[in-house]
Amino acid sequence: MSKRILVIEDQEDNRRIVRDLLASAGYEMIEAATGEEGVAQAEATTPDLILMDIDLPGMNGYEATRRVKSNPALRRIPIIAVTSYALSGDDAKAYEAGCDAYVTKPFSPRALLAKIREYLKD
Repeated sequence: MSKRILVIEDQEDNRRIVRDLLASAGYEMIEAATGEEGVAQAEATTPDLILMDIDLPGMNGYEATRRVKSNPALRRIPIIAVTSYALSGDDAKAYEAGCDAYVTKPFSPRALLAKIREYLKD
């Protein structure tokens, strides 16, 4: 059974890039375009890993991460922040919210896959 990855990303172009990358690596992708939708999808599907954009409409990625991590049924799901926020201290904010790893955009597809595999150990 392939691992399911929830991608919470508001930009369709970015979702398409990640969709192609994950499909080529044999992963199943679940999509959400907002923080609220992402939290609901996490609760409904219990993915194996979450790729979380930070700059989302409505509920941002920090708050969505906090909500996922506060749910005992979802707490152990690794969350990788994938964001264009690359200023000093942005990574610390992501870790404080509960993210397990931090990848900046634009990202190397190979590096992102390596980070995913590190957490999924497949």
